[in-house]
Amino acid sequence: MSDVVSLLSQIEDTGRDTRGPGYQRSGFSNTERELRDWFLAEAARRGLDTEIDDNGITWAWATAPGDNAVVTGSHLDSVPGGGAFDGPLGVASALAAFDELKSSGALERAQRPLALAVFPEEEGSRFGVACLGSRLIAGAIDSDRALRLTDANGDTFADVARGYGLDPNRIGTDTARLEKVGSFIELHVEQGIGLINTDQPVAIGSSIIGHGRWHFSFAGQGNHAGTTPMGHRADPVVAASRVIGDIPTLAAATDASAVATVGRTLIHPGGTNVIASGMSFWLDIRHADDAVVKQVLETISKRAREHAEGAGVEVSISQESYSPTTYFTAELNSRLTSVLPDAPLLPSGAGHDAGILAPHVPSAMLYVRNPTGVSHAPEEACEVDDQRAGVSALVKVLEGELGAAS
Repeated sequence: MSDVVSLLSQIEDTGRDTRGPGYQRSGFSNTERELRDWFLAEAARRGLDTEIDDNGITWAWATAPGDNAVVTGSHLDSVPGGGAFDGPLGVASALAAFDELKSSGALERAQRPLALAVFPEEEGSRFGVACLGSRLIAGAIDSDRALRLTDANGDTFADVARGYGLDPNRIGTDTARLEKVGSFIELHVEQGIGLINTDQPVAIGSSIIGHGRWHFSFAGQGNHAGTTPMGHRADPVVAASRVIGDIPTLAAATDASAVATVGRTLIHPGGTNVIASGMSFWLDIRHADDAVVKQVLETISKRAREHAEGAGVEVSISQESYSPTTYFTAELNSRLTSVLPDAPLLPSGAGHDAGILAPHVPSAMLYVRNPTGVSHAPEEACEVDDQRAGVSALVKVLEGELGAAS
């Protein structure tokens, strides 16, 4: 009906950042709802049966729902100022792959049910927990904790979910639904440079390295910027900024391949002529060895306490999320390799819903080449030919999984 390029063009103006390039498609927002409605309309055009489950995950069944289902899909939300492909490429490719499977007659030969899925709040840009939808269905986050999460406006996830049409009392682990999934394959734009210098447009994911997010909160004494002597200040901005400046050196000294990032800060109350009473930042740490992640966190936390003491302020540190290093299902990856023999195996430093589901259902990932190597930014890219090559690879994988290969 439509190939992946034309499908993506349908949503290229949805959620564009009005303050600059890129997109603002935060989870459980009106923009994400608009994108979800687009997916529902495209699924309906194809005669798929759709439903939104208790955790806000959207399902579109190409056949009657059943056991041992083959599922493919991704997410539609973005980080602030994100690119056009992170998430939507996988959703559009799932729709385009369905079209090819139907036109080739593969669905008539299928031995297993097929569904397309869209996961909400994958980026965690609104409530601070990445892959929130998949964590909830898999029981990887306590539902009571999830419902208490707040966004930048102070709105709880419980209230936002209710406004999104969900019942907070029904949010949480859904073992019965997961047990129906026999394999989950997520296609995603590559978020690095693994394929740039190869002649291959598609790779198979081998693992997702361990990664977590921590909230550092510094509390001091708000005061007048003009009347408070420098030696009489308890300024949280001074302490927090010193820690942030030390992070690159501390991470590298712990392990050369560890990465630690502060991408979000918050100063309260934020007046130009006011010494702040509080400053927070959010720290992202990633490494293939979970012990190294812990060591990096301990090193940075120690430095934070030292700087806080030196500035006469207090610091508290809390974990918001953590996912240990995840290896995709070996048997499933073996089947992917058999139908895509030229595709290299690549580890990923980026988290995905497939990584959350992997401990619970056989899961795999396909990465489509990104010529810039840039992601979570407007410069993220994917050539038209590679987009179509990704769909072709997904079709081959799905045919194999469905038992529908001719």
